[in-house]
Amino acid sequence: MAEKHATGAMGAAGRAPAADRADAIRNVVLVGHSGSGKTTLVEQLLAATGTIQRTGRVEDGNTVSDFDEVEVRQQRSVNLTLAPLTYTGIKINLLDTPGYADFVGDLRAGLRAADAALFVVSACDGVDGLTRMLWEECAQVGMPRAVVITKIDHQRADFDEVLATCQGAFGDGVAPLYLPVITNGHVNGLIGLLTQKFYNYATGSRTEKDPGTEYQAQIEEHRGVLLEGIIQESEDESLMERYLEGEEIDTGVLIDDLEKAVARGSFYPVLCTGLGVGATELLELITQGFPAPLEHPMPEITTLDGKPVQGISCDAEGPLVAEVVKTTSDPYVGRISLVRIFSGTLRPDMTVHVSGHGLADRGHEDHDVDERIGALTCPLGKQQRGAAKGVAGDIIAVAKLSRAETGDTLSDVDRPLLMTPWSMPEPLLPIAIRAKSKADEDKLSQALGRLVAEDPTLRLENNPETRQLVLWCMGEAHTDVLLDRLSKRHGVEVERVELRVPLRETFGGKCQAMGRNVKQTGGHGQYAICHLEVEPLPSGGGFQFVDKIVGGVVPRQFIPSVEKGVRAQMERGVVAGYPMVDVRVTLYDGKAHSVDSSDMAFQIAGQLALKEAASKVSTLLLEPVDELSVLVADDHVGAVMSDLSARRGRVLGTEPVGTGRTLVKAEVPELELTRYAIDLRSMSHGTGSFHRAFLRYEPLPQHLAGKVAETE
Repeated sequence: MAEKHATGAMGAAGRAPAADRADAIRNVVLVGHSGSGKTTLVEQLLAATGTIQRTGRVEDGNTVSDFDEVEVRQQRSVNLTLAPLTYTGIKINLLDTPGYADFVGDLRAGLRAADAALFVVSACDGVDGLTRMLWEECAQVGMPRAVVITKIDHQRADFDEVLATCQGAFGDGVAPLYLPVITNGHVNGLIGLLTQKFYNYATGSRTEKDPGTEYQAQIEEHRGVLLEGIIQESEDESLMERYLEGEEIDTGVLIDDLEKAVARGSFYPVLCTGLGVGATELLELITQGFPAPLEHPMPEITTLDGKPVQGISCDAEGPLVAEVVKTTSDPYVGRISLVRIFSGTLRPDMTVHVSGHGLADRGHEDHDVDERIGALTCPLGKQQRGAAKGVAGDIIAVAKLSRAETGDTLSDVDRPLLMTPWSMPEPLLPIAIRAKSKADEDKLSQALGRLVAEDPTLRLENNPETRQLVLWCMGEAHTDVLLDRLSKRHGVEVERVELRVPLRETFGGKCQAMGRNVKQTGGHGQYAICHLEVEPLPSGGGFQFVDKIVGGVVPRQFIPSVEKGVRAQMERGVVAGYPMVDVRVTLYDGKAHSVDSSDMAFQIAGQLALKEAASKVSTLLLEPVDELSVLVADDHVGAVMSDLSARRGRVLGTEPVGTGRTLVKAEVPELELTRYAIDLRSMSHGTGSFHRAFLRYEPLPQHLAGKVAETE
């Protein structure tokens, strides 16, 4: 692409780049597996535009993107981070995302906020399964994409091999825009296939020269494929005719068609970067080849009662429609919301309407509230630089939105609107925790509330049956980050405890038992005798109480008392303390006293009768069984099915889903699924996903029931 020079870049004074028009903005999310070089690439681009004076290193903990204390310690990204810069008068909002599967929630938030995706692939490691999955997600929504191959100056780098891997993994439309020139392991420069120029980096700065005959074979090999791809995918029929007739096409025309092809989400240029190489070329692609927010389809917008709203576009003068894509907490500023503005203009101290599909579920009394926002900032890492306003198409940080959480919509008070939220992954790894001390217990609830507000992939459960506090997380790495934040940021120490699965009890056979509650020692006593017959019901039968009293041996007013006592004892269990289910209890005889019988006396008698029945006939422990749906690549189906069988699961069948993926359906006991989120990721190399739903209770095998009884 034609060489241009950075203008309007933010200097050392630290001014925030500003944009007043949507056509002068590019929102780009960086996608790639952990270690692919996304954060380092952000540093290169910031330095190339003068936004920062020197590049940081992940190993040194001084990069702009990875500023969170957890990221510094772990040397990997765990948060979605915004890094704005300007190049040739265009504001570029770079969204650096985590590359580990546990933090895919932040990655999807980045996809929602962006208008194009830059897939970052290491020249040493290639494409992993998670990156393939994310490519498919982008394809489903037509997200414009490009590929940048990083670390081409590494001694293990093989550009040609990685390029072939990308073309095989991502499919048609993947073609290089530049080729690296490497001599003795050193990157001397890049060959521009559109411009047919050699960009020489051998002296440390970029100079342009004619490639001569030395690289002509390489240019001819790749340029024809590139031009045909651009022209074909841009659907410019007249240009295709000119090309086929052998006419030399002007570079400016090709660049225009490249932008059309990329914006359509059907052509994916490949670039490469290394130390001091490729940043300018990548910036040119972003500004000239990636679409502006004006070209991005508007997410579905409705009124608060669900009626579709038409006619809203990316217009700074239009009604306000913005979305919170990330929520964080600052110890000095408080809550900070990263907001993508789809329409309208945000200004400091204005009042906005906050609406969200999950406000009530998160404990808010109202689904919708009006709230006055605080200052607007344009964040660069941990720096919060003041901004006068945020216009349609831009991404801005908003302070003091105490009620808004990730995924919520901000709109005008007099015209409240709602955006359909993006899909978030379901947390499926349960972790039981408890506070280490009474002081920690007092602070735990508030700290967890803040974590839930910041992280929509975290679900909090206070299980009344097991009396355990359970965090539903995305994986072990996600868990480690959450516990680290509880300790370091909120000063709350917790410890992990063994997760208890809520079991049930039932009778193993039919028997009769008597409950005798007779205490007559003078004064008003207690007198109640009831005879019960208990028998198990089929799975899912619930509880049935049958009245077979004849002759009034148990007065009519006390029959409900017996049932109430039986139900109370069933809730407490009769052996291991688990609720009892699937039982029919028949009251067929009893005795009463004209003075000493009472409601409470017969309740106690019913409880005693149920306990006696448990001593006469065997009782069974029942375990919950889930219906499991596992989606994996075809290569891993055998391993998944064998693993499910080893977990006492019953595989019900398989069915193909799309190309190269299979859905495995099975019934598996919950006791065997407590760590399945971790194990499936290992088996499928990060590409598998699953959904679980409670199905029924089944008898727990005797050898496992004995172990449970020993721990109670």
